[in-house]
Amino acid sequence: MAVQTSEAIEGAPADQRRPAVRGHALALVTVVVWAVTFVSTKVLLVHLAPIEILFFRFVIGFVALALLRPRILHVRGFKEERWFMLAGATGVTVYYLLENIALTFTTASIVGVVVAAAPLFTGVASAVVLKERLRAPFFVGFAVAMAGVCLVSFAGGASGGLVAEGGLGQAGLIGVALALAAAGTWAVYSIVTKKLSTFGYDSILVTRRTFAWGLAFMLPALPLLGFSPDWGSLAAPEMWGNLVFLGLGASALCFVTWNMAVKELGPVKTSLYIYLVPALTVLASAAVLGDRSPRRSSPESCSPSQGCSFPSAGSSAPRGGARVRKQRRWRKSIGFGSSQGVRRRSASCLSA
Repeated sequence: MAVQTSEAIEGAPADQRRPAVRGHALALVTVVVWAVTFVSTKVLLVHLAPIEILFFRFVIGFVALALLRPRILHVRGFKEERWFMLAGATGVTVYYLLENIALTFTTASIVGVVVAAAPLFTGVASAVVLKERLRAPFFVGFAVAMAGVCLVSFAGGASGGLVAEGGLGQAGLIGVALALAAAGTWAVYSIVTKKLSTFGYDSILVTRRTFAWGLAFMLPALPLLGFSPDWGSLAAPEMWGNLVFLGLGASALCFVTWNMAVKELGPVKTSLYIYLVPALTVLASAAVLGDRSPRRSSPESCSPSQGCSFPSAGSSAPRGGARVRKQRRWRKSIGFGSSQGVRRRSASCLSA
C-alpha cells in the first residue's frame, strides 16, 4: 500500500503532490507524539485518575488554542454544530476516557497494539458512510501490519510473558476490551473530522471548538468518575511536565496536525499511520520507563529516575501507596469490580 501511495504521489502534478506530502508529514509527526502519550499517561496515573488526566489535558489544550486564535468561530446553524458536538464526544471525551481507563487494567504496549486496529474500523466506517471502496490489499495490509505490530511490541515476551506479568487475565481482558472500544470510537471521530474539513473553517478554530464540546461533555462525568485530584502531587516536575506535554503537544498541536492530515489525505490513508504507534510506544517505554520487554521488565527492577519504580503490594512507600489508594477509590466509584487485585496490578501495569 505504501508503494502504491508513493507511485501515486510521484505521478501527480506538482501542485497536487505538495498537499499529499504535507499530509503524510503531518500524520507522521502526530503519531510520533501520540506514541509517547501512553508512557506519559502511565507516569501520571501514579497520582491522578484517568478522568483527571483527561480533564487537565484538554483544559490546557483548549486554553493554548484560545490564546493562539483569540476569536469566536461562528458556525452556520445546528446542522454544523452537531458535527462539532459529535467530534468532541468521540475524539475527546469517550476515546481518551476509554484509553486512559484501559491503561489502568493492562500495559501500555498492549493498549497500543489494540488501538492500532483503528485503521480497520476507520476503513469499514468510511466504506459505510463515505462509500469508499475497500479493496483486498487494504485487508491484507491490515493483517500484515498487525502481525508486525504484535511481533515488535511483544518481542521476547510473547503471550506467555503477557500472562505472567498480568498483561492478560481477567483485568487484562477488560483493558483489551476498553482499548478495542476506543479504536472503534476513534474511527467514528476520523469520519466526523473529514466532514468538519468540508466546512472551510480554520483548523485551529475547529480543533478548539471540538475541545470545548469535549470538555462540556466531560464536566457532568467528573463527580461520577471520582474527580478529586491530589493537588499537592501536581507540584512535582514529572507531573506538571507530563500534563503540559499532553495538553500542548499531544492535544493542542497534534489534534490540529491530525485534522489537517485527514483533510489532505482522507481518514483511511491518515489512519494507516496508527500502525506505527505500538512500535514507537515500545521504544518510548524502553527509554522512559526502562521497559525492555513484557517478560523481563518488572516494577521492582525499574529505577526511580526512569519513573517506573512503584512499590509492590506490601510496600509502604508513598508513591506506590498513593497510586493504589487512588485506583482503588476510582475503581469503586465507577463500579469496575472490587479492589481485590488492584495492589498486585498497580505496579505491574506501569511496566509497559
